[in-house]
Amino acid sequence: MLENPRSPRVRAVAKLSKRSARQDSGLFLVEGPQATREVLAYRPESIVEVFVTPTALERHTDIRDALVDVGIEPEFATEPVVEAIADTVTPQGIVAVARQSPTSMRDIFAAGPRLVAICEEVRDPGNLGTIIRAADAAGADAVVLTGNTVDPYNPKVVRATTGSLFHVPVSVGGDLADAVDRAHAAGIRVVAADVDGQDFLAHRAALAEPTAWLFGNEARGLDEAALALVDLSLRLPIYGAAESLNLATAASVCLYETAFAQRAAV
Repeated sequence: MLENPRSPRVRAVAKLSKRSARQDSGLFLVEGPQATREVLAYRPESIVEVFVTPTALERHTDIRDALVDVGIEPEFATEPVVEAIADTVTPQGIVAVARQSPTSMRDIFAAGPRLVAICEEVRDPGNLGTIIRAADAAGADAVVLTGNTVDPYNPKVVRATTGSLFHVPVSVGGDLADAVDRAHAAGIRVVAADVDGQDFLAHRAALAEPTAWLFGNEARGLDEAALALVDLSLRLPIYGAAESLNLATAASVCLYETAFAQRAAV
């Protein structure tokens, strides 16, 4: 059992909360029982090791059984060790280390997707995680990250996806112009979510066609160069007194409205 939270091994794993360590190693942290369940169910081959307290493994017998099923021997650790490894204040006794497994942008668009979320310069980890989760829930085929969008393997992003990071293909580090070109080559209309765009309801029917939504930075939105690349810019109506919608909330509405339109057209 690992007992020393200051041991070199524990410190090395704890460094994965930093982007530089994730980039150097190609690994990332999966914290808590829910995220661990999802990576075991959908990406077990990516798991490098699992640190768990005996109490947590007794409490979550389904995780214990899943570890046996995929042939992974957990590393028992004390609560102070797990707390030292985890990015959260209360890691619930389980932290896995997994290999990053992004999907190439080329493969995403070559697969003929009908619904894609493109995130350009999205900086807030909670927003990105929620967009990935919403894309998964709406049945989107992929999420494409371009520009200086936050690292999807940031612990806060991973937590905010609640496991959806392991369900939907995600590409990282792409160029927006390249993403739009590939979408067009695949017969996909690119639609920007923009506060100065055209009325959403007037173009609702167009969403039944293959669509890639483009979402921009939380504070600045999309710049003129980005908007010049897209086929259509739409704004969601505000019926109440709210000044605007949070980016992740707006993205969720756009993705679900498109999912509704595409399924109604089948």
